[in-house]
Amino acid sequence: MDNTIVQSTFLLTLLLSVGLFFFIRASTKDRTEQAKLISEKDETALMNQLKDYFRSRSYRVTSIDKERNQVNFEGFVRPSWFLAIFLTILAAVGFACLSLVLSQLFSSHSPFFLVLVLLSPLSGIFYWRKAGRLEKVSLKMESTPNEQHSSSIITVIAHRDELAELQKALQLKMVD
Repeated sequence: MDNTIVQSTFLLTLLLSVGLFFFIRASTKDRTEQAKLISEKDETALMNQLKDYFRSRSYRVTSIDKERNQVNFEGFVRPSWFLAIFLTILAAVGFACLSLVLSQLFSSHSPFFLVLVLLSPLSGIFYWRKAGRLEKVSLKMESTPNEQHSSSIITVIAHRDELAELQKALQLKMVD
């Protein structure tokens, strides 16, 4: 086989391996965002609904600031078995590809390169240890009285998946 082809294949495989490494590392990255949501419900009814929602998702109230009309919640987010297994499989495929290319480049040591595949469970373990963490949610409520009806604006600081779930569960709209 032409050595130039093997070397360029090695370079591309190495670049894909670097991308896989950063993908696995990004699976545990904090994705906290802030959003302003609006509801047609009054402040008291909405706050009760929010407390019930977060309790059902295993969050607990950690602090209440009545002066600023702010409530903070805290809850443990468990890592996903599916994602841990998926990342392990991705790493196994990536290591297998890398070991095949390395065995083409260095054919005298080819059986030793397949040992790299045994490192793939480390990606699942890495994800599992880093993804399970304490998540914090901060809610700040503002009332906007109107002549026809009152509505409430909530400023929420939370993980982006939690924001999407909250918005969907309570039929809240984003403020422009």
